[in-house]
Amino acid sequence: MDKFRMVFQFLQSNQESFMSGICGIMALASAQLYSAFDFNCPCLPRYNLAYGLGVLLVPPLILFLLGFVLNNNVSMLAEEWRRPQGQRGKDAAVLRYMFCSMAQRAMIAPAVWVSVTLLDGKCITCAFCTALPLEALGNASHHGLPQGEVKRVLARIPCKEIYDGQELVANEVAVRYLRCISQALGWCFVLLMTTLAFLVRFLRPCFTQAVFLKSRYWSHYIDIERRLFDETCAEHAKSFAKVCIQQFFQGMGKNLVATQCHPPRKAPTDAGEASEKLLGITDWGTMNTVLKSWHRCKPPLHLHPAAPHSSNGWAREWQPPTQPHTQPSAPRQEAVAYYSGV
Repeated sequence: MDKFRMVFQFLQSNQESFMSGICGIMALASAQLYSAFDFNCPCLPRYNLAYGLGVLLVPPLILFLLGFVLNNNVSMLAEEWRRPQGQRGKDAAVLRYMFCSMAQRAMIAPAVWVSVTLLDGKCITCAFCTALPLEALGNASHHGLPQGEVKRVLARIPCKEIYDGQELVANEVAVRYLRCISQALGWCFVLLMTTLAFLVRFLRPCFTQAVFLKSRYWSHYIDIERRLFDETCAEHAKSFAKVCIQQFFQGMGKNLVATQCHPPRKAPTDAGEASEKLLGITDWGTMNTVLKSWHRCKPPLHLHPAAPHSSNGWAREWQPPTQPHTQPSAPRQEAVAYYSGV
């Protein structure tokens, strides 16, 4: 249990590793879910296409949305997008980088589902069994059957136990034909996803390296700033509750002393430390004002750093305002004399 807690704390401290682990678990869960799914084609001309394409496309959409729901950065992205401008501008490149990162992770489980479904072939067999080329696979002019009756017979191809059109086209031939097409589509889909992942992961930083580094840096900053703000608020709330409870018990103790003449007890020594952590915010209204100010007008990202060296030319884009030259004052000297009392 302790090892599991340590692993969970490590994943929580590293947001990227945590979300990668969640996406891997969802991918394995999607494959396991499909293997446990009981596929039952209705074998009816009007319902085969809807059922087959529904099984192929609806679960990936649910898994895609679930990938966004399980991502903690969704609320952070929405908050950063909807917050007022205030003293800090909003960079659209950073928001796009955050959204693309979340979308890439959320697409892993749907891609696994579509790949496994196409390679298995049941959905394509059920959805397109009525569109078989009878001229190439079977007898297109068998007994002069009407078109509606031919589609009714072909719709029963996925249901081998009730199929009664062996004279029209062999069941094994039709299933093999449709499964071959489905597997070809599945491998093409895997190749397409692999190629897109390669282009996104390796080629994008090569063409937009400066923009990529800037977007990644500020996306990490927004994530870290939010976590530190939550930790600071939790620490402040803990100190606020501690001081409030201590004041309550101190007041009750004074009332008991006044009524029952008990000797007063010494106040706890840690009350002063908790009061210092409140940073001067000691009432409900002031705390609400501070939280509203943080949302409406976050502090600007300007910490007034020292002027960097311009010998390499990297500090030409920004230089802090120069201060008037003043003569440095002479250092203060103090003399200390020690006398022995021996």
